[in-house]
Amino acid sequence: MKADIHPNYRPVVFIDAATGKKFLSASTVETDTTAEFDGQEYPSVRMDITSDSHPFYTGKQKFTQADGAVDKFNKKFANFGFKNNDQ
Repeated sequence: MKADIHPNYRPVVFIDAATGKKFLSASTVETDTTAEFDGQEYPSVRMDITSDSHPFYTGKQKFTQADGAVDKFNKKFANFGFKNNDQ
């Protein structure tokens, strides 16, 4: 293997900007900031969204746009198209 061509793979603390939760993972990201995690100093990166604050993982999804969309469609097009006259 060639020397000095691979990025530095090391433990990094990712900090959720919304909740403040810290995650320790390995990464090659370059950063100048550090954070303490379990009593040790690690390089750190602030993230806008992580699994701690993303609506999909927290269960706080909003379905306001989809509410009633099918009913609205059926009502709008109820008299459009073919009708079944088998009586």
